[in-house]
Amino acid sequence: MEAALSERAGAASPSRARRAGAVRGGGPRVLVVYKKSAYQTNVRERKNPRFIALLEAQDRTVARLVQAHEEHVATLEETRSALDALGCRATFRFRGDEALLEDVDLVVTVGGDGTLLWAARWVGASIPVLAINSAPDDSIGHFCAGRKGAVRATLEAALSGALKTTRLTRMQVVLDGTVLSRRVLNDALFAHAIPAATTRYILRHERADGSVREEEQKSSGVWVGPAAGSTAAQRSAGGHVLPASSRRLQYVVREPYLPRASSRAMTQGLVGLGERLVLQSKVREGKVFLDGPHHVHDVPMGSRLVLCASDEPLMLLGFPPRTTAP
Repeated sequence: MEAALSERAGAASPSRARRAGAVRGGGPRVLVVYKKSAYQTNVRERKNPRFIALLEAQDRTVARLVQAHEEHVATLEETRSALDALGCRATFRFRGDEALLEDVDLVVTVGGDGTLLWAARWVGASIPVLAINSAPDDSIGHFCAGRKGAVRATLEAALSGALKTTRLTRMQVVLDGTVLSRRVLNDALFAHAIPAATTRYILRHERADGSVREEEQKSSGVWVGPAAGSTAAQRSAGGHVLPASSRRLQYVVREPYLPRASSRAMTQGLVGLGERLVLQSKVREGKVFLDGPHHVHDVPMGSRLVLCASDEPLMLLGFPPRTTAP
């Protein structure tokens, strides 16, 4: 069964030569950062027996696994063909590769929002980024300007300057004086390492006018992020959707503990330019998660996280999409 699925799904990534960074043509230099599908990772590479058994049983939990893989592979091929036709010098790299190139004219991500967030960690403020949704039926693609079936047209618009450019504010995160990142695009979550445990901390908002608000809290954790992430976890936790052009950060406390006959004043708020949000851990096993579950740092008892707007925005093309209401 696994062999039949592999044959049906076809190749999952560019050829070895292109993965290694082969450059073709003499036009614009384009770096393509792509993901691997769940099928490619768990079935073809890891040969996970659980996934294989579910596929053989035609279980509903994996009903779209192969189709999403095929759509993703087709979009990768579509991207390669379009770049060749447009005379671009294209380099393909899997998003898990740490050695991404910055000496390029354009970065194109092929996958979904997670692939864009991964690439955003490595891309400076001067390089434009274009996101392509490779499997629209299985991916939200909030940041994506292009999608399967329309890749060439989207690339032509990007290379000609026809796509709108939005400079999205990113966030800087510092832990005990060490910069963890200056390029957090979506959000940071501070929480206890164990999801069922209470997160205890001191929340401090240092304002531009020199005033300070501070509160000791217990909750399930705190989301903090720039406007680009305000439609995701911040919104789900009760926050507001900020305009894409906003340079403020938003914090939203998850499930705050509210003692009887008392309330918390700082369960949600905005952090402006020149301001800082400080989280001091009161738990032994605190964690901070940056732009998802893959970039995690320990925040032990007494450690301080300092979050503020970064001076390295992301230059994203075709965002927000024209179909999105202002």
